Amino acid sequence: MNKKLNIKNLKQREIIPGFNGKFVNGENITWAFWEIKKDSSIPEHFHIHEQIMHVISGEFEFTVDGITSVFSNGDTIVIPSNTPHKGKALTSCKIMDVFSPKREEYK
Repeated sequence: MNKKLNIKNLKQREIIPGFNGKFVNGENITWAFWEIKKDSSIPEHFHIHEQIMHVISGEFEFTVDGITSVFSNGDTIVIPSNTPHKGKALTSCKIMDVFSPKREEYK
């Protein structure tokens, strides 16, 4: 893909309850923009994808490999491949994720 995109024009999808995402896929990478409703959570899981999570706004309680921290505006973390993680929105949140390799299920 070699074209200009605007996030306002991307279709939003609810992937799990309370997690509404917009996605851009490259050949080997996926970029995700999430709007997450307060008190929504994602259960512990892991995947082959390396992931970088960045909080744009709100507070998100995130547990990575058994260590829990609260992430807020500007906080970022790298989650290695196959590392267990889970999270809960303490407030309404906007979060950006980058995954490599790309997430086929987010196409």
